[in-house]
Amino acid sequence: MDEDCCDTRNSDLLGLDTNEPGQTKAVEIRYGAAALEKEACLCSPVSFDQNLLRAIPANVIELDYGCGDPTKWVKPGDKVLDLGSGTGKNVFICAQVTGKSGNVIGIDRNKEMLKVSRDALKIVANKIGYLNVQFLEGSIESLDNLNNNGRPLIESKSIDIVISNCVLNLVTYSQRDKLIANIYRVLQPNGRIAISDIVSNKIVPIALQKDPDLWSGCISGAWQEEDFINDFIKAGFKNVKLSERSENAWKTIDDIEFRSVTLTANK
Repeated sequence: MDEDCCDTRNSDLLGLDTNEPGQTKAVEIRYGAAALEKEACLCSPVSFDQNLLRAIPANVIELDYGCGDPTKWVKPGDKVLDLGSGTGKNVFICAQVTGKSGNVIGIDRNKEMLKVSRDALKIVANKIGYLNVQFLEGSIESLDNLNNNGRPLIESKSIDIVISNCVLNLVTYSQRDKLIANIYRVLQPNGRIAISDIVSNKIVPIALQKDPDLWSGCISGAWQEEDFINDFIKAGFKNVKLSERSENAWKTIDDIEFRSVTLTANK
């Protein structure tokens, strides 16, 4: 384990409440800073198709954080929703995969991340020759929140595939049933999901959950692996499986192994 990534002794997050609002605040602080300067300890690095990265500004790529590549499950013409879109790298990759006939929505609650992604919109559009992307501000567990027009942030049965890259584990435990229910709601019949995230081989104890650095670092909020699968099955998803699973643990803390997986399923 990299001690520099998880040592909280000098962290700006020390002193935060150890309840769920404190966890949420820790995420906002850490990712706000990570939108301004590269954070080496967030999730784990992943290789992407270099051909799809050429149209994307360097700062978008540099300040992107993830643990997998859910974009591999996107198809031409898809309407895509990226939960926790960050600086927008995965969204801009999907924009090229879907083509002009597709559409991609990124949603994130962090204003600093959204600024980076929105500033890159015109640059990417000019390079690929079309604009099929929008970035919305909001919480990924609250896709049913009403906007100023009285409509849900994301309409029911409007999305072909929901993707996410190392973000679901940042949602507090009390909101996870709502999160998965909203993912199910927004998908069209036979819609799909490709969720890359960090899971653990054991249930993470409360003491680790209360550590704001470990939580915001995509570690102590990790789903236990079997629970991750079963929670999506309980929500009504079919053909739920781990299409990718790293053989080696990304980190091991207190004899708990944390590794990256990509869960796929359909409605």
